[in-house]
Amino acid sequence: MSAGGGGRYVVATDVGGTCTDAVLFAAGEPVRLGKALSTPPDFADGVLAAVAVAADSIGLGTDALLAETALFVHGSTVVDNTLLTRSGAKTGLIATEGFEDTLTMTRGAYGRWAGLTEDGIKHPVATDRAPPLVPGARTRGVPERVDYKGAVLRPLDEDAAREAIRALVDDAGVDALAVAFLWSFYNDGHERRVGELIREIAPSVYVTLSSEIAPVPGEYERTSTAVINAYAGRIARDYVTSLQGLLRGRGYGGPLLVMQGYGGLLPADEAAGRAVGMLECGPAAGVIGSRHLGRLMEDEDIIACDMGGTTFKVGVIQGGAIDYAREPMVDRYHYVAPKIEVVSIGAGGGSIVALDPASGVPGVGPASAGARPGPVCYGLGGEEPTLTDVMLLVGYMDPGTFLGGTITLDAEAARRVFAEKIAAPLGMSAEEAAIGIYRIAAAQITDLIHEITVERGLDPRDFVLHAFGGSCGLLCGVFGAELGVKRIVVPYTASVNAAFGLLSADIVHEYSVTKTLPAPSPADEINAIYAPMLERARDQLAAEGFAGDATALDWSVDLRYGRQVHEVTTQVAGGGPMTDDGVARLVADFEALYERKFGKGSAYRAASMEMTMFRLSARGLVERPRIERAALADADPAPAHIGRREIFVEAAQGLAPADIYDFERLAPGNVVAGPAVIHTPITTIVVQAGQSGRMDAYRNVIVELD
Repeated sequence: MSAGGGGRYVVATDVGGTCTDAVLFAAGEPVRLGKALSTPPDFADGVLAAVAVAADSIGLGTDALLAETALFVHGSTVVDNTLLTRSGAKTGLIATEGFEDTLTMTRGAYGRWAGLTEDGIKHPVATDRAPPLVPGARTRGVPERVDYKGAVLRPLDEDAAREAIRALVDDAGVDALAVAFLWSFYNDGHERRVGELIREIAPSVYVTLSSEIAPVPGEYERTSTAVINAYAGRIARDYVTSLQGLLRGRGYGGPLLVMQGYGGLLPADEAAGRAVGMLECGPAAGVIGSRHLGRLMEDEDIIACDMGGTTFKVGVIQGGAIDYAREPMVDRYHYVAPKIEVVSIGAGGGSIVALDPASGVPGVGPASAGARPGPVCYGLGGEEPTLTDVMLLVGYMDPGTFLGGTITLDAEAARRVFAEKIAAPLGMSAEEAAIGIYRIAAAQITDLIHEITVERGLDPRDFVLHAFGGSCGLLCGVFGAELGVKRIVVPYTASVNAAFGLLSADIVHEYSVTKTLPAPSPADEINAIYAPMLERARDQLAAEGFAGDATALDWSVDLRYGRQVHEVTTQVAGGGPMTDDGVARLVADFEALYERKFGKGSAYRAASMEMTMFRLSARGLVERPRIERAALADADPAPAHIGRREIFVEAAQGLAPADIYDFERLAPGNVVAGPAVIHTPITTIVVQAGQSGRMDAYRNVIVELD
């Protein structure tokens, strides 16, 4: 992609709940890393702080670096935070008359426990649906009706639409409006007309049409997606626009690309109008980064684990392919934007450790101390013990090396608060209780990985485990051994792996057409469906500076067995256009994928098959970072040895002496025997007894299990 600034650097930044990460890359130079605490509510300050750390590593100021930057890539939790904290716009909904309760009804009984934890589901009588983002008082029905073929059964009552708009804007005081009519993905005329009326009557109101943001079947899911986008849209747009202006003011003249939850990048102007696409973009970038690293290391089967300050997330890469969520959800609300499948639990470095008030049993998360006040040991006012405080108490963290020494951890404060609130009520010493909490966190992580592997017919022993995020290296030696994975890779970019993944992503535009055809169907009929999508995709990529070999067009089709509800998205081998042999291959691939997902023997061709949605993913290929391999030294890590101290060692069932190493002094080829701790400027890696940690030619640490 041609960059407006003509500079030599590519900068990627990712805003997390606790820290903001930056990766700096230039052809022929090592990858540089930067990390700083996130700065809510003005996250842009944290972005610039992380960039400043990366710039300092090459002896440049922030403005000088940005002036020499060709491309700036960004991912953010701004939309996730808006939903989780309920800080979005006051939103209204205009629906088809008679269907005003769609959001409240959700999916019937399932809506009572959708998105709840296992503990929450154990008591179904006590469950309830999540309160809708748009209450009934801010929902209006308008007379209109389109049938399942797109035919107009009842014309839009424009007078009623105007009345509904005025009532919501003038009387209810809404700042954003979502419009979701029945079958609008087949015929969007009524929705588009209501959108025009809103802009005439209330031009300052933020508008989302379901036929634009989610042109797919599913009345509740499509309505929910439109409402989420309207609810968070203005905040996302203002955030992206503000960041663009800030970068321009600091000397950056190139494009700003924004990460999407499906693993692709969008130009900032387009991303600003698709807030829902930014949901969980950080975890998606982490999985993309793992796939890129896996290709470098010739590993196709990867369990990608990301443990940051708030959550532990895991995704699976199988045969080099990434799984996509069929029914993504954010805080109990369904949406239908494409998203890489990542499952998570509230177990991160900032997760609060507490005793259950009823049983007295200790637990980790899901509540988090975040960046501010953060863990007690940060010294920023935190008063609740966290998993980071536990890591300090079990000897894994060095108070003087955290974040490259920019923060001195207060070990005594952490010990005092942990002893008072956790250890003393349990009748234990602070160290004993901390070891117990560590094991609880490791067990929670192991259970989550079992959920996404073993419970889906996958054997973790066939996979390499990638451990990234600021906290994952502290626990991966224990839960990786429990899972029996082939080996563990702690990437050089571990603590900023989501930002690294941004450098591995392409610009991606997603298109789809909903249409039901029997499978197989004639190839010409399928190609006719794709023709207008292909024309639109090529025009859009050309306008962004991509053509020829710098583009890729990936076809896929949603298929299902007759009378089933849920589809399986199946890639078209070799792309299009389709041939009759290609259609037969598509059907066979669907059956193989179906059995891989649901078990051998589950496919049943006699039930008949049908195609329900035709998808096109149009990629503009962004230049990848070319990471140079370093020459390997001998195995002796002695020059990096900086001392010994007691740490928790699983094999010893308690504290035991361990060697401490400085990552910056390790050379590729060095091998560290466990038990040991490796301190990097931005994370910590623990090698358990019986394991060894080898630095490879890319400066990744490969942990071999016993």
